[in-house]
Amino acid sequence: GRASPPLAALSQVLRLERSRRTGIVFPLQKLERYLAPGTDTARFRLFQPGLAALQRAEALFRSDRGHPIDYVSSAVRMDHAPPPGLPEVCFIGRSNVGKSSLIRALFSLAPEVEVRVSKTPGHTKKMNFFKVGKYFTLVDMPGYGYRAPQDFVEMVEAYLQERRNLKRTFLLIDGVVGLQKTDNIAVEMLEEFGIPYVMVLTKIDRASRGVLLKNVLEIQEFVKENTQGCFPQLFLVSSVEFSGVHLLRCFVAHVTGNLPTVEAS
Repeated sequence: GRASPPLAALSQVLRLERSRRTGIVFPLQKLERYLAPGTDTARFRLFQPGLAALQRAEALFRSDRGHPIDYVSSAVRMDHAPPPGLPEVCFIGRSNVGKSSLIRALFSLAPEVEVRVSKTPGHTKKMNFFKVGKYFTLVDMPGYGYRAPQDFVEMVEAYLQERRNLKRTFLLIDGVVGLQKTDNIAVEMLEEFGIPYVMVLTKIDRASRGVLLKNVLEIQEFVKENTQGCFPQLFLVSSVEFSGVHLLRCFVAHVTGNLPTVEAS
């Protein structure tokens, strides 16, 4: 398998000096200091696990002989999907939002797992299922918008409505461009079906601090005013710098019931 990239493991991050370490693990908190005085920051710190929880979550994403992490299968229709046994999370977003790159970053400690990352937007045409030992399944959904598969809506709607073991949907938003019209369609679908979901801002390494802060505040306001099922805290990630990846692993472990208690530090 490939070697794990730098900062993929918490042990590497913990060697960094403190402010850089905080920026990698809690990128949203790094933005707090640039907010106007008096801004409510409660939504920046709702999910703030301690080191023990982060380490337990990382262990789930690290494969070994007794804990294999495998690509299971792909499906274009629900009747092709593997049986709904384990708790499940799915990742959806616009084509070219960096979905496959993020999933590859999450699985970077299991380099034998093959997550195809294409330079061509809209490469994922099927639902791809990855099994994480005996703990949970992660599903990479086709991208919507540009070059989406023709039967995207039927495929995704059927999955969201029928998948009884689905614990949380991760809706990926491009951190550089913010919420787009096509994203609103996904939000409406999740709200209509009453599916609990969380928004993840990708590619934060490509956005200037000003742009990122503006997008974060606008999306937080949108979530507060227009959603019922969305977790109030945004997650910020960079698949290149690994910012936010450790925290996202921990949240996945938490929502799939594999971290019974998340100690806030």
